[in-house]
Amino acid sequence: MRSFASDNNSGAHPAVMQALVDANPGDMKAYGDDEISIHTDEVLKEYFGSQARIHYVTTGTAANVLGLRAVTHTYNSVICSDVAHINTDECGAPEAFGGIKLVPVPTENGKLTPRAIAPYLGHIGFVHASQPKVISITQPTEVGTLYSLKEIEDICQFAHDRDLLVHMDGARIANACAALDCSFFDMTTALDVDLLSFGGTKNGCIMSEAVLFLNPDIGSGFPYLRKQAMQLVSKMRFVSAQLQAYLKDDLWLKNASNANAMARRLAEKAGQIPGVTIKGSVDCNAVFATMPPAATEILLEKYYFYVWDEHDHTLRWMTSWATTEEMVDEFVEDMRKAVESC
Repeated sequence: MRSFASDNNSGAHPAVMQALVDANPGDMKAYGDDEISIHTDEVLKEYFGSQARIHYVTTGTAANVLGLRAVTHTYNSVICSDVAHINTDECGAPEAFGGIKLVPVPTENGKLTPRAIAPYLGHIGFVHASQPKVISITQPTEVGTLYSLKEIEDICQFAHDRDLLVHMDGARIANACAALDCSFFDMTTALDVDLLSFGGTKNGCIMSEAVLFLNPDIGSGFPYLRKQAMQLVSKMRFVSAQLQAYLKDDLWLKNASNANAMARRLAEKAGQIPGVTIKGSVDCNAVFATMPPAATEILLEKYYFYVWDEHDHTLRWMTSWATTEEMVDEFVEDMRKAVESC
């Protein structure tokens, strides 16, 4: 069954697979002291700045939860969008394993703004209330929208003026950079983002994520938290080797650009079918749409995708580094036939 459900469903890029084969021969030090991990650290610093401290983990949830835990106390809270992945899709992991109170803020198009955040800062210094410490944003958002660089900069300035930190969930940061034609540095370090969950899995890796502390004054206890949380991989070279291949020759950008382009192609062609409505703009590699429920049921017999909102029957289609024009065109043609049959 062909998938337009998630970029998690695609396989690994051949260059990533080859990197694992190349990393396999011989003995190397364990727990990240190997030459591959040390070199990957240096490569990432070329992208994010020499001050960055890099720690590898295997899942995006681990990156988010442990990164936030490293900069908060249990009496702190993290302000996020109501649709943030940490709030809706991590099964309570920030609360259960991080001891973190999340404060979800109603948002338009998944994006936080200083104006939306401000009413949730009224109890600073009040002993009966959890104390805000971090503002967490997702780039791109869970509903496919993008923060502009100026919007991120404004949130960082707003946060730092109030002694708050800014965390970016960058599970799909490559797609955001490709869409905005900017570098990782431009989107994070240059704007004073404090910590980043850097994702590779959704864009061609197998299970390779990283926590980057871009602010050198935070997160000093992370190595111990990672061990406690069972995310200190003994054969770390196989995690870091993936990211090394991912970053080489801008593979990350090529993969993300293809995913974004295929989403635009899908939206353009599907939107021409009477009865199919594309909702909002297509900023990265996510397309949200509506179509007759009966047609959806027909398509689901051959394709895998999500009914994102059962109340208004909004669908989500996602493309990946591996999506081709032929795959998109076949999906659209089957969609046309399904709609016409209803």
